[in-house]
Amino acid sequence: MSALSHVLQGPALLPIIQAEVPSTAVAIAKAMQQGGIGSVEVVLRTPKALDCISAIRSALPELLVGAGTILSAADAQAAKDAGAQFLVSPASTPKLLQAMLDTGLALAPGVSTPSEIALALEMGVRELKFFPANLSGGSAMLKALSSIFQQVRFCPTGGISQQNLAEYLALPNVFVVGGSWISPASAIASGDWAQITALSHQACSLARQLKQAA
Repeated sequence: MSALSHVLQGPALLPIIQAEVPSTAVAIAKAMQQGGIGSVEVVLRTPKALDCISAIRSALPELLVGAGTILSAADAQAAKDAGAQFLVSPASTPKLLQAMLDTGLALAPGVSTPSEIALALEMGVRELKFFPANLSGGSAMLKALSSIFQQVRFCPTGGISQQNLAEYLALPNVFVVGGSWISPASAIASGDWAQITALSHQACSLARQLKQAA
C-alpha cells in the first residue's frame, strides 16, 4: 500500500465529482484539470459512478482518479475494478479498513473521533479523511489532534469552501483538502464548465501560495 500523499498529483486539493452519467463526469474532470487540478475523487453516490471512474480514466489518463464513499468490501473491489487509483471512505470499521487495505490501493479512511484514529493506527494507516470536518470541530479540532496523534496526517472534507480553505491548508497535519465547492451543483446543471475551471484555478493558486509561504 502506497501512502496517499505519495500518489496524489498537483496542488494539495482533492475535489469531489458526483455525476449521473459518464459524459458529465468527464466534462467536470476536464474542467478541473484545465484549472490546475491533478487528482479527483469520484463519489459512489449515483448508479453510474463506477462507469464515471472508468470514463475519466480513459479520457484523461494524466489525471489521478480515486473513488469515494467506499462503504463495503464490495465497493472497494468494484472501485478498483473500475480503474480507481485510490480509495476514500466516510467512516472506519475494522472490516471496512481491511477490505480497503486488501485492494493494495492508497487509501484515506474516514474518521472524526480519537477512537477511530486509534483504530486506523492499529491497522497501520496514518493518512486519514477527517469528516465531516466543520461539524467535527474544524481546524481547531485538527490542531488539538496534532499534539496527540503526531504521526497522523489528514484530508479534511465537509463544509470546506474557498473562504475557509486557507485555514485548513495551513495546518502541518493536513496533506490535502477535499470538497465539492469546486464543482457546484448549479454549474453542473447548467453545463458551466468555465466556472468549474475558474474555481479550480482559484483554489490551486491559493494552495500554491500557502505551500510557498510554509
